[in-house]
Amino acid sequence: MDHGRKAGRRKLITHAKKLLKNRILVHPVMGRLCRKQYLLPASLFLCVILLWVSLPTPHFDEPLSTVILDRHGELLGASIAADEQWRFPPTEDISEKFVRTITCYEDKRFFYHPGVDPLAVARALWQDIRSGEIVSGASTITMQVIRLSRKGRPRSVWEKFIEMVLAVRLELSMSKREILALFASHAPFGGNVVGLEAASWRYFGRGSNKLSWAETAMLAVLPNSPALVHPGKNREILLEKRNALLDRLREDGILDPLSCNLAKQEPLPPQPHPIPMLAPHLLMNIKMAHLSSKSKNNKTHGPFDSPSRVRTTLEKNIQARAVQIIQRHNSHLAENGIHNAAALILEVESGNVLVYIGNAQDFTSGEHGTQVDVITAPRSTGSILKPLLYAGMLNAGDLLPSELVPDIPTRMGGFAPQNYSRTYYGAVPAHMALARSLNIPAVRMLHAYGVDRFYGLLNRLGMTTLHRPANDYGLSLILGGAEGTLWDITGIYAGMARSVNNFTRPHRAEETSFFPPNYLWKQHADTPHSDKGIKTPHKEPLDPAACWLALQAMVEVTRPGEESTWELFDSSRKIAWKTGTSYGFRDGWAVGVTPQYAVGVWVGNADGEGRPGLTGIATAAPILFELFGLLDVEGWFDPPEADLVEIEVCAKSGQRAGPYCSETKKMMAPFAGLRKQRCQYCRIIHCDANLEWRVQSDCERIAAIRAVDWFVLPPAMEWYYKKYHSDYRPLPPYRSDCIESAGGSETASMSLIYPGKNGLIYVPIELDGQRGRTVFEAAHRNNDAIIYWHLDGEYLGATRNIHQIALAPQPGDHTLTLVDEKGERLQRRFAVLAKEQAEQNRVGGDR
Repeated sequence: MDHGRKAGRRKLITHAKKLLKNRILVHPVMGRLCRKQYLLPASLFLCVILLWVSLPTPHFDEPLSTVILDRHGELLGASIAADEQWRFPPTEDISEKFVRTITCYEDKRFFYHPGVDPLAVARALWQDIRSGEIVSGASTITMQVIRLSRKGRPRSVWEKFIEMVLAVRLELSMSKREILALFASHAPFGGNVVGLEAASWRYFGRGSNKLSWAETAMLAVLPNSPALVHPGKNREILLEKRNALLDRLREDGILDPLSCNLAKQEPLPPQPHPIPMLAPHLLMNIKMAHLSSKSKNNKTHGPFDSPSRVRTTLEKNIQARAVQIIQRHNSHLAENGIHNAAALILEVESGNVLVYIGNAQDFTSGEHGTQVDVITAPRSTGSILKPLLYAGMLNAGDLLPSELVPDIPTRMGGFAPQNYSRTYYGAVPAHMALARSLNIPAVRMLHAYGVDRFYGLLNRLGMTTLHRPANDYGLSLILGGAEGTLWDITGIYAGMARSVNNFTRPHRAEETSFFPPNYLWKQHADTPHSDKGIKTPHKEPLDPAACWLALQAMVEVTRPGEESTWELFDSSRKIAWKTGTSYGFRDGWAVGVTPQYAVGVWVGNADGEGRPGLTGIATAAPILFELFGLLDVEGWFDPPEADLVEIEVCAKSGQRAGPYCSETKKMMAPFAGLRKQRCQYCRIIHCDANLEWRVQSDCERIAAIRAVDWFVLPPAMEWYYKKYHSDYRPLPPYRSDCIESAGGSETASMSLIYPGKNGLIYVPIELDGQRGRTVFEAAHRNNDAIIYWHLDGEYLGATRNIHQIALAPQPGDHTLTLVDEKGERLQRRFAVLAKEQAEQNRVGGDR
């Protein structure tokens, strides 16, 4: 606005110069007489212009409250100004009721005078002369605006004259509505409340456009006597003044008698209301961002375009109900010492934030860190990144959805992951491993995919918290070894859903599906993204087909509590979701997506304290599904058929069907899946006529040998797999007369589960000073087989059924030899590390 005024002044000066030139210089025929005739008025006009330019402009530089609004302009929250005043940023939007009441009470000829009311001035002079003292100042609303902008000036006749001159000038530079808006924004309303909007929310708990006539009339009389809001006898005076104003409104025909009488029956507000605080953490983020930008940019703003008033993309009604859900669950979780929770709801299409709850909003005590905005705080991710690895491997052609992934005891260097249930399934289809959130298959998948590749994928998807090199995270990256924010992770999941949605949109190749969420309404044209995505030529980090298959697998996750039977009800809604729990039960995650929305929930303690039962499925998931209950969720993702190809796979292994797969099925996969190797578990074996024994041509007539396709898992996988699959047929043993001819070369009956090949082991010293013991484990295809154990040529003992033996080997290189009752041998070299070597060779860690 200051720039506009300066431009106006320049135009006036230019116009004056032209006038003088036209009147004095361009009429030589008129001669000297003509010059004298126009010289005096032109000089006077120029003096007025110069005086006008030299006068200061009304300027309000008081600190303002930061105010955030929802997408419809509804108040979400406000912070008190730096001078401890509730002073909302100025706005041109004032209610018609307030215009009527304030002009009726303060300045009835406001819309007709030029800033100074001559009749009011004459009346004030007459009253002051009669009483012998100043009893009336004849101040118009415009003059009061000038006085409010010139705080601290003495009340004198000269100051009143200055106010009159500046008021006339203000009337020429602003409209009547703008002047009223300035008055309404800066007038005192009692206590530490400044401005109509702050007063409306402070005294009545709602915006000024929703006030009744009685409420508006009470506010209209306050700027003239702001002390009347205090309790005691002043309230009786305030009530009298309000009712008198209502009577004047009736006399002026603004109110009918019935409305006036009803308005006078309304009581005054009993006590101030708290300013709404529905999104306090977002409010503080915006306030800090404003202060930071203000310190870097001294750009001046007009009287009604303050950056302290921010319109967000939030939806107030949904935000308020979501806050209630978080508070209810938080009060229950607090009984178990879990004090913090956060939630974020995004619109998938635009990435706009619908709900932002940075923490439980109990600010009565700061001991539990409720002031921390957990949405932007890095926390251990637990298992929440597993769907991204699954999608990445599908996208690269390194995995098929139903391909078996080993789930057996695993140790890689010093890293020994465990499933949450402490059980092993031998082999699990990849999509089921994701649905069950099994840790060991995830670690083996990451090992096959590569930590560096996954690290790069996470960065491209939008994860901003990977500040260390990939090798520092190691394989623990998939189990919470890294930290992520609810902001990033929910945004990435929304990007997966958006990728599938965008597949059917025209020009999808020009748009990216993965961009950060946004909480500011109506982004400027130079922002990094808009409602239509980013125009970029680069390839997406994940294709729609991989995202769709990952979302399909996430639907299979078993829901908590009453939600566990959701598929039995026609009204139930399909939701792709995933939970995560960090090591030590410190963080509980739950993220879910539908074609319309992405919801992220975090539960835990801001100080990192772990608590028993603090798991994603038990704490965060129930909140997740309640939040989805607030949303209008419908339909499901359409498969991106043009990005999918039908592949024939082995019905048992899930790998591409090979020549020896007796049962196959069709399934959809990304085109990259066509590069996957064919089934490695189905093979041909030679049996006798009854399929009871394996035989060779050296011990059986060729005519009696049957070549059979057989599904064969490695011994370690088979050992656990057959416990859960009664239809699994172990490999038939060799007939006794065929063992020697087979030579044990066709297949192995034994497998050493621990230690692994070239394994490095550290056996710690116990508290009693003795070297501890480590458990060695093997598997055999024959449940009743006996295995004889030897260490460095020395016999240790025999095991049957469960093949485990506890040993305490000394530091150094060793050879472990296993021999079964049929003479089959298995040898494995390993090394036991001293303490110093163990610290140097430690890899990763289970957090």
